[in-house]
Amino acid sequence: MNKPVNKSVDRFIFFYIVDNGRRKGVRVMKWLLLILIILLLLFLLILFLKLKVFIHFYHGQDDDHLRIKFKALFGLIQYKLEIPVIQIDDDTPTVVVKTKKEPGAKEQVKDEETSKFTPKEILNCFKDFEVFIQHVVGLHTIIRKFLKKVTIKDIKWDSVIGVGNAAYTGMITGAFWAAKGSLIGVLSAYMRMRNLPQITVTPHFQMAISQTSFTCMIQFRIGHAMLAGIKLIKFWKGGRPNFKTKPLSALSNEKSKSV
Repeated sequence: MNKPVNKSVDRFIFFYIVDNGRRKGVRVMKWLLLILIILLLLFLLILFLKLKVFIHFYHGQDDDHLRIKFKALFGLIQYKLEIPVIQIDDDTPTVVVKTKKEPGAKEQVKDEETSKFTPKEILNCFKDFEVFIQHVVGLHTIIRKFLKKVTIKDIKWDSVIGVGNAAYTGMITGAFWAAKGSLIGVLSAYMRMRNLPQITVTPHFQMAISQTSFTCMIQFRIGHAMLAGIKLIKFWKGGRPNFKTKPLSALSNEKSKSV
């Protein structure tokens, strides 16, 4: 009499365990599906997210100041890069750059550093750019297609120039007007310019002076930048590059061999 009862109890326990396992499996699948949907939505949000870059540059005699501010997601994401000092070292032929990094909407200073760039390092930057051009097939086309998706607006470029001589000041003023017009023409050809730029060149005939203030806003979708980066990797040729500068030297053959 006990054997049929024991069998029925064993069957009940077996089916309970199986059913409980199925329910847990379904719950796990639901959570995995929910996580995948959230990740997909975040990925699509990043692709279509617009990044705004505000640029302000000021040059006055020996004083140079550069401020770049990044904004995304209606200003909820902010990052500020400020270079308050750009000058030539008096003792050595190097360029001294002081940088302040201020992440977050509150713009609290998180990091501040001073860097020195020797003429050799600056020359290596140009050499690295040349190597980069040689390794990417159709680099100009990739950059041009990306810039066509970039919007630039609110350009304001004011300059005050003078060399202490009226005749020379007039000649230099005309050259400045021509250079600014040419540069704005290049920007409008490569990017989408939303409004007319405000440009002024004010001559100062009585004294030697050099002042320039430039501001603008650049906007593009992060997805377009990611697509351009994927194209750079896709059309890369020639194996590992031989970069000279410190940030890129990890990708060079010399660095990889030493490791």
